[in-house]
Amino acid sequence: MSDAQRRNKPRRGMGPGGGPMGMMPGEKAKNFKGSMLALIKYLGRYRWSILIVSILAIISTIFTILGPKILGQATDELFSGVMRQIAGEGGVNFTRISQILVFLAGLYLAGIVFSYLQGFVMAGITAQISRRLRNEINAKTHRLPLSYYDKTTHGDILSRITNDVDTLSQTLNQSLSQIITSLTSLAGVIIMMFSISWQLTLGALLVVPVSMVVVTFVAKKAQKHFVNQQKFLGSVNGHVEEMFGSHIVVKAFNGEADSVKTFDEYNNALYNSAWKANFLSGLMMPITGFIGNIAYVGICIVGGYFTVSGLMTVGDIQAFIQYIRSFMQPITQIANISNVLQQTAAAAERVFEFLNEPEEAAETAVMRLTPDIRAKRTVAFDHVSFGYSDKIVIHDFTATISAGQKIAIVGPTGAGKTTIVKLLMRFYEVQSGAVMIDGHNIRNFSRNDLRSVFGMVLQDTWLFNGTIADNIRYGRLNATDDEVKAAAIAAQVDHFVRTLPDSYNMILNEETNNISQGQRQLLTIARAILANPEILILDEATSNVDTRTEVLIQQAMDNLMKNRTSFVIAHRLSTIRNADLILVLRNGDIVEQGTHSNLLTRSGFYASLYNSQFEGPKAGD
Repeated sequence: MSDAQRRNKPRRGMGPGGGPMGMMPGEKAKNFKGSMLALIKYLGRYRWSILIVSILAIISTIFTILGPKILGQATDELFSGVMRQIAGEGGVNFTRISQILVFLAGLYLAGIVFSYLQGFVMAGITAQISRRLRNEINAKTHRLPLSYYDKTTHGDILSRITNDVDTLSQTLNQSLSQIITSLTSLAGVIIMMFSISWQLTLGALLVVPVSMVVVTFVAKKAQKHFVNQQKFLGSVNGHVEEMFGSHIVVKAFNGEADSVKTFDEYNNALYNSAWKANFLSGLMMPITGFIGNIAYVGICIVGGYFTVSGLMTVGDIQAFIQYIRSFMQPITQIANISNVLQQTAAAAERVFEFLNEPEEAAETAVMRLTPDIRAKRTVAFDHVSFGYSDKIVIHDFTATISAGQKIAIVGPTGAGKTTIVKLLMRFYEVQSGAVMIDGHNIRNFSRNDLRSVFGMVLQDTWLFNGTIADNIRYGRLNATDDEVKAAAIAAQVDHFVRTLPDSYNMILNEETNNISQGQRQLLTIARAILANPEILILDEATSNVDTRTEVLIQQAMDNLMKNRTSFVIAHRLSTIRNADLILVLRNGDIVEQGTHSNLLTRSGFYASLYNSQFEGPKAGD
């Protein structure tokens, strides 16, 4: 297999597109303007809080801006006093200077207080935004169709809910108030500069268009690299999550070198995009600073001439020089913010892209399906067709299951057995035909109502980080401890649980690998027994237990399935010999149906499947 094929082959938690996120290097940069507009619209809910932050920032900035002008008055008073002393006409009025300095200290102190309040309020806003985004992403994960997860890795979704939301939170916290402060400073400083010398102010303003041209040019070059940086960060996260989740498999097949090679490819792509983005964005401040310093030198020379000529006082030129420094600072900050906004736009686009993903088809519930264990549900498939993407898996599936029947679905791998179950529970919607329960199309019920009457045990076990009792109780959250234990006894799980440390209170780790695969299977069966569903689905439910335990489980399952409509998917055909009806699937179609004995006497496809389990190797094999 070539490297390209290896990278693109499906993996656990991955879609057919290959690696995490299905990303390829060199993907086009996304819409910066559109992302920022979407973010601004999203922030609309916080407009009053942001207005308060703006007012606090403006007041803080005004107090700071007034400082150089007032300090210039102190300088003028000192200079005038010295000149009077030299001329013998008086001395320095230190009382007046002290009053000016005390007033100046009060202004700076007030500016610090308002700046602190602004930071406090802004920190609260960004924390609320982060919480809201994470809540919406988490809620979105439950509304997305399963087809989305077929093509998206867990690592990518995790990256959006952690890295991208954190990026938004940090940049909003730092940049939003800084934008307000910088713009206020820029406007205020310009006003103060005009009040001192309009000629020097016009000269200083020539710096703005030059700086903006440079900032715009560099920002456009850096944007695509910031987009790729966020994407390849998702790639790295996806690969790491995948490798840790399947670490034993990687070790068993000596896949460490291949894993490291793939990680290096993603990591190098992240490195290349990150250093280019940071290098280009890092050029903004030095370039704008260089342009500002040239203007600063020129203004110092001209200002000195004006002072000597008597057009300006010493205090005015001192204040103006301070203002020109303050004038360049917000321009430099805006240049730096434009760098940060590139990363903000990239993160915002990934977050909103996820939130705007198409959700499951809208509910069209017109009937209620209330769980009632005394109900006897009939199920019918009426000319059902379905396919994943362009590949049709179920062609024209028609079957009727009477209430209380035990139905076995058998067939070779890929015949569509599990797909039938997914359609029954509306994990996917049929493309044509209909699935009926009690004579009603399941589309007439809400998904929650529909799934409330099902109990399901899958071949791939799912348990969560928590106690064994809590994992069993997931089948019915209000179950008592006695009911949990009774379900465990029925599933033949009580004995091994009592031999574990802390018994039912033992904590399963995140990977749930502190118990065996067979034990995990038993716990999922106990969970289904506790749920006491009206319709039971067993998808290879005993595939991971030993033969002796399987016999005991089968007895428990037989008791559970009495007077209950049940679907059993099995490869070991010996476990479904007592089924009321066996549906034999081949390439998405029912090729045979009947009881076990009837199907064997036909010597058809089912008979060949059943007998193949007992055939030994042929001579010469």
